Formats: sequence, structure tokens, C-alpha cells
Amino acid sequence: MVVPEHVSERRLSIPNNAITGILLAIPGYFAGVWLGTLFGLNDDQNTGVILGYVFATVAFLAGVGFLNYPLERLFGWRVSPLTDPDENRGVGRFFRLSLDHKVIGLQYLVTILIMLLFGGIGAMMIRTSLLVPDSSITPSGNYISLIGLHSVMMIFITSAVIVGPFGNYLVPLMIGARRMAFPRLEALSFWVVPPAAVILAAATFWGGFPTGWTGYPPLSEQASQAMDSYIVGFALIAVALVTSAINMLATIIGLRAPGMTWTRLPIFVWGIFTTSILGLLAAPVLAAALFMLTLDRTTQTSFFLASNGGSNYLWENLFWFFGHPEVYIFILPAFGIIMEIVPHFARKPLWGYRTGVVGLFGVMLLSFFVWQHHLFVSGIAPVLRPFYMLSTELISIPTGIIFLVTLGTLWRARVWFTVPMLFCMGFLFNFLIGGVSGVYLSDVPTDVTLHGSYFSMAHFHYTIMGGEIFALMAAAYYWLPKMTGKMLSPTIGRIHFWWMFIAFNSTFFPLFIVGLLNMPRRVSSYDPALVGLNRWVTVSAYFLFGSMVLFAANLIYSWFFVARPALANPWHARSLEWQVPTPVPARNFERVPLVVAGPYDYGIPNARPVADLGGMVGATGGG
Repeated sequence: MVVPEHVSERRLSIPNNAITGILLAIPGYFAGVWLGTLFGLNDDQNTGVILGYVFATVAFLAGVGFLNYPLERLFGWRVSPLTDPDENRGVGRFFRLSLDHKVIGLQYLVTILIMLLFGGIGAMMIRTSLLVPDSSITPSGNYISLIGLHSVMMIFITSAVIVGPFGNYLVPLMIGARRMAFPRLEALSFWVVPPAAVILAAATFWGGFPTGWTGYPPLSEQASQAMDSYIVGFALIAVALVTSAINMLATIIGLRAPGMTWTRLPIFVWGIFTTSILGLLAAPVLAAALFMLTLDRTTQTSFFLASNGGSNYLWENLFWFFGHPEVYIFILPAFGIIMEIVPHFARKPLWGYRTGVVGLFGVMLLSFFVWQHHLFVSGIAPVLRPFYMLSTELISIPTGIIFLVTLGTLWRARVWFTVPMLFCMGFLFNFLIGGVSGVYLSDVPTDVTLHGSYFSMAHFHYTIMGGEIFALMAAAYYWLPKMTGKMLSPTIGRIHFWWMFIAFNSTFFPLFIVGLLNMPRRVSSYDPALVGLNRWVTVSAYFLFGSMVLFAANLIYSWFFVARPALANPWHARSLEWQVPTPVPARNFERVPLVVAGPYDYGIPNARPVADLGGMVGATGGG
């Protein structure tokens, strides 16, 4: 490459990796605490802790390498290339700033699985506390802090658990692109995740936050420095959502291969597209609310403090304007996964493709008009209740459309019951229960009775864990052979499915019953008459946790002990990501493919291959 005369051949020679980031983050934290203590307007150290977290995060990102590019441009040095073929192999690339979307997807995957482990341990601690009907195992104050940390950690995980690993890795492959539109922005969306997780976990050293995951004032105004961990950690979640959304939208809109028209997009990409719109519109509202709460805690403003003229209802509205679209940030990618996988194993075209896309957009649009159903029990104006009750009920229509599209694809199909397909079927069963129970909670009279009970908690877990996590498992067994080059054991996979499916329903279905019997959530004591059901649920929860341990064992066994290489297209699928070799080349495609057919043209006589790949060694897709 010829370097222009005005560009220096020099490059930054600082070793940039996660270790450098950690080494810089530690003094960054103490520098922030010192400045905050020196110039803070109050004596409660909130300013110092918040500045410490911010400085530590910035220092960590600098150590990883995010300052290299602006410094290289500033001083006229040679800019580091977007891709470096010499660094595309080896474990070390996962601990450095990589601009390869495939590496970032795998970085997300491992990080999310580690966080899922800690979130699951928190759930086991919660259920252990409920073995007895009093607070003898976990005192009430510690219990609500445990609930809060578990909830925020799991909300963080589920907001990124599909878009992070599978969206980043697969979207460019599925649309025929060689990279993401903004590789550095994509990397940033991942590298804010580790400091966010550490900052949230640091809340335990301050005694935990007493607000649960919702952060309601006035408790959040009065809480210890643990609340500062909540604020900064959640703000970093918002940063990850916004940066990821911008990148996904730009990539899908601007980098589709020739012939990849909107009606040929894989339905999973549509799920990522609608999710990204939600994240781009909802997450900034959360960031604004957190900034206002920060000002209340550090500069003595009173946006949310009613005693000084503020309103805690303002926080509730801002939080839930983000919080309910956030639920669909969880589930829209899961819908995309299910509608993506089912046609490949039903060996039929996706029934009602355009209708399914309309369903995704319908859920996305209506999700912005339902948030006040969370306020039915907290003082919402009575005149507003009918509108939000109706809008919440209406969102079941596009959700039902997505169900019908999936069931129509299965109708009279000769289904290939692989492990991914089993998890798709489990998703349909679980999410149906979650959706039907949600209709009850959308009605004001029922919600007023059940909102604070375990019925509401069971509904949420049926939709998120029974829905999104089952879709995650379907995606893992389906796409990990392409992402890692290793096949997972199908025998262990089938055991995993049935174990997880039975244990999940054994854990959460009884919670509908204890909820109807008025057992309150977020409280560590309950009516002794319910101790039998709670012990059943706790034992079932341990079995459910065991099923996740089996999944981890399957990963380790299949990757490190058996290490059976995956074929380029073990499922004989037609979609574009299965037409490239395994492992995927550094630039994805030898040349930009020309898409000439849809990804779901199964059973169609004389169906054309999905794309002209210019002789790339891959697969032609099943017929």
C-alpha cells in the first residue's frame, strides 16, 4: 500500500488489550473518586463514586485501544486497518479490540454466558431464601438487594443475549456483507459490557440497592452509593443498546448484497431490524432519566423528589417508556429466530413471510403505547386506564400473527426434529402460556389484584425465560457449528431440552398458583400455608439450573474433548450464512454475492440456489 506523503508511517505502539484496560481502570476509578470528593456539592460521596465509575470506564476503553484511532488521525499517523488477516486466529484476539464482527459476536457469546451463570446463581440464592416462610435465611433488606441485583443483571443479559452474539456474527453473513457498517462502533457496543457488569456487581460492596430493578424514587434518592452502581451500570446498558442499534440499522439498510431485496431478507434479520429501532428510540429515554437521577443525587436538584417539588411519577413514566419496549427488545429477536429456524427443518417455505414481517413491525409500534399498564396500581389517572388497557390487549394481535405464521409453516410439514427444532417447539408452548397470562394482566381489575403477586412474576418468566432463553438455545444448537466450527452433541442436546423444558414448567407454573393465593413478590416472608408449593418450586429451580450446567458441559465436551468438525452446511439450509465455508473466511465472501432467490424456497420445483457466490466452496442449500 502506498502511503500519502502527508501521512506518517508511525503507529501507536501501546499494548492494547483487556489487561491494559484493567490496569488503567483502577487508577482511573480512584482519580474520579478524588475529584468528586474534592468538588462535590454534598458529603455523601455520590459524586465521587459516579465520577470514579465514569473515569474507570473511560480508562478501560482507552486501555483496550479506543483512543488509538482518534490519536492516529489527530497526529497524522498511519491509521490501523479495519481487518488484519494475521490476527484472525488465536485466543488472544478475544482479549483485544477487534473490528471483525465474527470475533465480536464470539466475545459477546462468552461474556453473556458468564454473566448468565452469575445471574442464575443469584436466582438460586433467591429460591433458597424462600425455602422457609420467614426471613431467617436472608434478612429482608438483603433479600430486596439480591432481587435488585439479579433483576438488573438478567435484564442486561436478556437485552443483549441474542443481538450481541448472533446479531453481530450473522447479520453481515445473512445479507451478503463483508463487515458491519461501523466496526469501531460495533466493538464499542461490546466493550462497555464488561465494565457495566463489574460496576453492577460492585453494588454488593455498598450493601446493594433497595429499589429492585425499577429504581423508583424516593428510595433511589435516599439509597447508599450502591445506587450509583445502578445508575452508571444501567447507563452503560443504554450506550450498548444505542450503539448496537445504529450499527445494525446502518448495516441492514446500506450493506445488503446485490439482489438482497427487502423481500428476500431472512426473517431473523427483520427481527434484528425491528429490535434495533426499539433500542434506538427507547434507550435514550432511559439515559436521560438516569442523568436526571444523577443530578438529584449529586447536585441537589429535585426532578423526582416530591418533597422539593419534583414527581416520582415522572421517573415511573420515563422508566417504563423504556422498560416496556425493552421487553420487546428481548422477544423480537427470539421471534425472528423461531421463524428463521422452523422453515429449514419443516422443509417448507415460511408461510406468510410478509405477514410475519408485518407482525414484527406491529409489535414494535404498539410497544410504545402500553407502558402505563405498569402504573395501573400507582395512581394513573382513571381516564387513561381504558386506553392503555386496550393498547395492551391489542399487542396480542401482531403477536398472534407471528404464532400463526410459525404454525402455518408447520402445517402438514415433514418436520426434522433436530435439537434446534425441539427448542423451537418448547418456545411455542411456553410463550403461549406467557402470552395468555399477559392478557389477564392487561385488564385493570385483574391487574390491580395480581400486579404485586407471583402471578405477574410467573408471566414475565414464561415470556422471557420460556420464550427468549428457549429461542437462545435453539439458536445456539443451530448456529454454533457455523460460529465455532464444532458440532454440539445431539444426544446431550436432546437430554438438555427435555430436562430444561420439564424443569422450567415445574418451576414457574406453580408460581401462577401461589400468585392467585396472594403471595407477594419481592418479599422474603409469606403465608406458611404456601411452604409446600414454594419448596417444590425451589427444588425444581435447582433442577432447572442443572439443565443449564448440562448445556455448559455439552459446550466443553463438544469443543474440547470430541471436537467434531462441523460441515459447511450440516442442516442443508438455503440461507446465505450456510453457503460459506466453515470456519468462515476473514472477509466472509471471496466476492460480494449476487442474491438470486429467497432463503426459504424449499419444495419448489427448479428452485434456484440462493446466490451466485463466484465459485466459493460452501453448499448449495437443501431443496
